[in-house]
Amino acid sequence: MKSPDAQPSNPAVLEPDRRHHPRRTVQVQIEIHQDGSDVPMRLETADLALGGCYIDLMNPLSVGIRLQAILWLDGYPMVIRGLVVTRHPQFGNGIMFVEFEGQGEQLLRRYRDAITA
Repeated sequence: MKSPDAQPSNPAVLEPDRRHHPRRTVQVQIEIHQDGSDVPMRLETADLALGGCYIDLMNPLSVGIRLQAILWLDGYPMVIRGLVVTRHPQFGNGIMFVEFEGQGEQLLRRYRDAITA
């Protein structure tokens, strides 16, 4: 019997979808540098959108952490400032893209258009 205070096992069920851009399930190499740390984390995205991405991590980062991410799109690095906006223990993090360096946003748009065509 469940107690009245029981929470669903999937925390994502409780969170409304805040995305402004459609996401695509795509694995793209990403390198993350937390602000204040010189240690890179090399991962792959689980999904990707113009406004952010989701990364799978057994020990996710805390919400609110600011970071620099390097996405590798078709072999080209794209530098982005980001913010951890969701945390799902033993699953991963949602990262919101805050600022693109150079032509990053245009590169991501072209990449997205190419994978949805």
